[in-house]
Amino acid sequence: MKKIIKKILFIGLIIFLLMQLYQPARNESFEQDITSNFTKVYKVPKNVETILRTSCYDCHSNKTNYPWYSYIQPARFFMESHIKEGKENLNFNEWGNYSARKQNNKLDRIAKQIKSNEMPLSSYTMIHKNATLSATQKKEIINWISQLKDSL
Repeated sequence: MKKIIKKILFIGLIIFLLMQLYQPARNESFEQDITSNFTKVYKVPKNVETILRTSCYDCHSNKTNYPWYSYIQPARFFMESHIKEGKENLNFNEWGNYSARKQNNKLDRIAKQIKSNEMPLSSYTMIHKNATLSATQKKEIINWISQLKDSL
């Protein structure tokens, strides 16, 4: 029985090590049109920009700050799938490429998801405590979005 357990553990270790060979491309696009960035399309107050960069940009932009564990599979695989899905739904670096209607809808969704505590994801804030939005930060973003929408 001990031989079987050792064999299973050895095979598991080999599989784990082989998984490390798969390292997908990182979300670190340096060649981007900064004029289409959210912060260039709108005059975003510095406090709101800081909140968005800390809590949103890792999954919703073309530049992710990768933590140490992102080099280890399967954590990297899960991260990349979250980033891909996040960018498909909203990409702050591509904001200027959205139609006015889509921008308006995205602003509504940002506010709704922040109000309902859907974003940032709890799986993200569990590890990135600084990305957790306080009540004050939520209010700042929601109020700014409301003011922005009134001026559009």
